[in-house]
Amino acid sequence: MKKIFILTGEPSGDKLASKVISQIKNSRSDIECLSVGGEHLKALGIKSLYDLKEVTYLGFTKVLFNIFKIKSKINETVKEILKFKPDILFSVDSPDFTLRVAKEVKKRDPSIKTIHFVAPQVWVWREHRVKQLKSFLDHVLLLFPFEKKYFDKEGIQSTFTGHPLLEEQNKSKVDITQIIKDNKKIFSIYPGSRLSEINVLTPILFEFVKKMNEKHKDLFFVFHSTSEHVKLIQDLLLKEGFKNCGAIGDEKIKSHVLKSSMFAVAKSGTISLEICNAKIPSVIIYKMNMINFFIVKMLVKVKFANIINIAANEEIIPELLQSRCNSKTIFKTVDNLLCDKQKLEKQVTKSQGIIKDFKTEKSSEIASSVLLNHL
Repeated sequence: MKKIFILTGEPSGDKLASKVISQIKNSRSDIECLSVGGEHLKALGIKSLYDLKEVTYLGFTKVLFNIFKIKSKINETVKEILKFKPDILFSVDSPDFTLRVAKEVKKRDPSIKTIHFVAPQVWVWREHRVKQLKSFLDHVLLLFPFEKKYFDKEGIQSTFTGHPLLEEQNKSKVDITQIIKDNKKIFSIYPGSRLSEINVLTPILFEFVKKMNEKHKDLFFVFHSTSEHVKLIQDLLLKEGFKNCGAIGDEKIKSHVLKSSMFAVAKSGTISLEICNAKIPSVIIYKMNMINFFIVKMLVKVKFANIINIAANEEIIPELLQSRCNSKTIFKTVDNLLCDKQKLEKQVTKSQGIIKDFKTEKSSEIASSVLLNHL
């Protein structure tokens, strides 16, 4: 049996990893897997050492306040990986956690191949990190074609895979009439997958929904969540007494609801690519505490937060961050877009032009074949 340890640090990484590992399981039956993962890897029958939320920390201050807990978790994870003795350590995203583990594992057992998926965003900040990766990573899998030059420059093996979340999705039909009733137009909302994001963004989004309801009478708002937090959001919606809102956690249903939506408001992150891929117009929101914001402002070297806008070097998708992330500004921006069909069409057309460069024919297969070659 060949062994792969899959190391993730948050739900988006768990989702990406599951797409690649699913391809491997389809190709070979002689693979044994263990992970630090979430619901997507669990659905493939892969055990996790512990609950993913134990390592999902958000923001610089949160990391600082939990530094000893994080160090302890890194040491515990390294110990368990070495005990499992995998042929490959497959780390996915969350570099501040996964790469620290990978570095320590490689130092203690150089025979373990280390492959990392979702390169650290060195084009955003801390470009010097590329040199450090050379000492403990055997291969890096890249989501975006423009990343390759940074790794080629340092002689690090890398492969552009494209983004698995942009692959053609399963076209099986799902009945969403039980969720959306009265023939209302669907409006998708993404408040984030982490509890800290949900706590900050849902009160703002609830006020936004109230403002929308004052002007638009034909909308049904669907809050997209994880299976872990969907009950929390459902309870919050019930407490607010909304009649035209619901929350969902099932991945297949979420995908169909998004494709049936007329607009989306989403927390900045990977989900924006999925929204653009579904050809749904949107705005991006985000808010962090002031200390974290000032640290980020000092370090980043790009003008935008969203990958579509960064690649285009223009604000194709409106970004409502920090002080602009309030119910009044979100409502005004969304309402202006909904009243201008040309603007909506322009956003979709331009974003399609950008994400076509992020796609390959079979990104999950490319990523899985790299792992299989190393085996």
